[in-house]
Amino acid sequence: MAAIDKVKVLVLGDSGVGKTSLTHLITQNEPISNPSWTVGCTVEVKLHEYKEGTPQQKTYFIELWDVGGSSNHRNSRCVFHNSVHGVILVHDLCNKKSHQNLPKWLAEVYSRDANAKNRYSDGDEFDPEQFAGSSQCGDFMSFGFNLDEFKTPILVIGTKLDVAEQVRSNNSYRSSSFAEDCGADEITLDCRQKSSLAAGTSSSVKISRFFDKVIEMRYYSREVLSPLAVNSASADKRRTFPTTTVSPKFYHND
Repeated sequence: MAAIDKVKVLVLGDSGVGKTSLTHLITQNEPISNPSWTVGCTVEVKLHEYKEGTPQQKTYFIELWDVGGSSNHRNSRCVFHNSVHGVILVHDLCNKKSHQNLPKWLAEVYSRDANAKNRYSDGDEFDPEQFAGSSQCGDFMSFGFNLDEFKTPILVIGTKLDVAEQVRSNNSYRSSSFAEDCGADEITLDCRQKSSLAAGTSSSVKISRFFDKVIEMRYYSREVLSPLAVNSASADKRRTFPTTTVSPKFYHND
C-alpha cells in the first residue's frame, strides 16, 4: 500500500474556547462526551479527500495539533510550531477577549523566538497587512520573515454558538473583520451537535475547502509556504505518523 501524504494544521486559541471539542468533532464526526484540559499538545488525524469528485482526487492525512492555551506554557509551545502548513484559530462567541487575542496567537506562531518580547502586548494595535491574505504588503520585518514567502492558510472558527444564541439574538453576530483582513473563511458552530458539520452544510464545505487549500499550498504550489515549513521539510517527509509529546490531560472544557 502506498504511503499517504500528510499536512500539519495547528488548532490555536485561548484556554476554554473549545479546541479539543472542535478537533474531536472534525476527526471523529461526533461530539466528545468528556472534553479535558490540554497541557502541551495532542494530535488527532483525519483522512481527507483532496478535490473529492474530480480527476485530481487524492487521499491525505490531516494532522490536527490541538495546542494547550494556558499562558503559563507560552514559552514552551514553540516546539509544536515547526513545519506548519495551516492554522485554525478558535474563539468563544461568548468571550470577546478570546476573539481579541486571535492576532496574538498568530503572532506567536510566526515569531521565530517564543521568548522574545511579543509585539502584540496588551494595548498594541494589530496590523492585518502583516498576515497572509492581505491585499497589501505591510512591514513584516519585525518577525524576520519576508511576507512574499508567507502564505500559510488560516481558518477562523467561533464555538459555543448554542450558548451565544441564548444570550443574544441570532442576527447580532457577523463575520469578524479580523478574518476578512486575513483573507480567511470564518464559521460558527456548536461542537456538541453532530449536525454542525454534517455533509453539505456551509461549515463542512468551508472546512473541506480549507483543507484543500492547505494541501494545495503544501504539495502543489511552487511558492515557498513559510520558513516554519521549509526548515523541517526533510524531517516531515521522513515521518510516517505524527510524533509529538502528548502531555497528561485534566478535566476541562477546552
